[in-house]
Amino acid sequence: MLRQRVITGVILAVAFVAAVFFLRLEALAALLGAVSVAGAWEWSGLSGIKAPLGRAVYAGFYVGLLATTWLVLGSGEVPASDAFQPWLGAACFFWSVVMLAVESYPASARIWRSRASRAVFGLFILATTWLSTIFLLTLPSGTVLLVLLVLAVALADIGAYFVGRRWGRHKLAIKVSPGKTWEGFWGGVASVVTLTLVVAYVLPKHMAHLSLVTLVLMGLAVAGASVLGDLTVSMVKRESGMKDSGTLLPGHGGLLDRIDGLCSAAPVFALGLLLAGY
Repeated sequence: MLRQRVITGVILAVAFVAAVFFLRLEALAALLGAVSVAGAWEWSGLSGIKAPLGRAVYAGFYVGLLATTWLVLGSGEVPASDAFQPWLGAACFFWSVVMLAVESYPASARIWRSRASRAVFGLFILATTWLSTIFLLTLPSGTVLLVLLVLAVALADIGAYFVGRRWGRHKLAIKVSPGKTWEGFWGGVASVVTLTLVVAYVLPKHMAHLSLVTLVLMGLAVAGASVLGDLTVSMVKRESGMKDSGTLLPGHGGLLDRIDGLCSAAPVFALGLLLAGY
């Protein structure tokens, strides 16, 4: 299983880097939107929509939501950066509330047991994730920023997996995801902080806007947020009675099982850059 996960991960990484560095912003926005729509299809299942027609309607509505958002923000052109700020702020506020819901689970389960609420939350989470990635691409060195974000989320997951597997003893959120431990969490955080220090040293030109302290704080925020996204999708899967969000990625399960950390980390990273004056 680990070998299959690695092979799939390498293929995805190569395809992602090629797309980011060789596609124009509009084409990349469309591609990222298509990935987001695939996530919406899977989320429809987590929402309790079982019929293929119902899931197609949900995904189709999401396509319309993305298209409308793009037109409203940019009037058909590349949106200006300041147009994203209210959405990034709303997304980060949403995740701060979700953090309380995860911490209080299963007392908060009544929120997630409603199919309607899960469906609405899914639309908001996926749409703001897509918006956050597009915002990053509008910034100077935007492709580098997006790659660093994805790499940070991946390292948080990898560090947590191997450290937790080797030294994990104390459960992080046993009622949400019994396999996760505090040791794994700190292993993921250490991996992201290490990446942050390497980036500050290797790419000083791209990071000249930000101090080392700011970079480390943002690394900590991204690492913590990625874990929150993972736990949130685990909580939703638990309420929907599903083990995986889908079967799209061999060795990984569904697409949402791979981008759950990105869903929460992307708006946090994007808003952090905005507030830091990048």
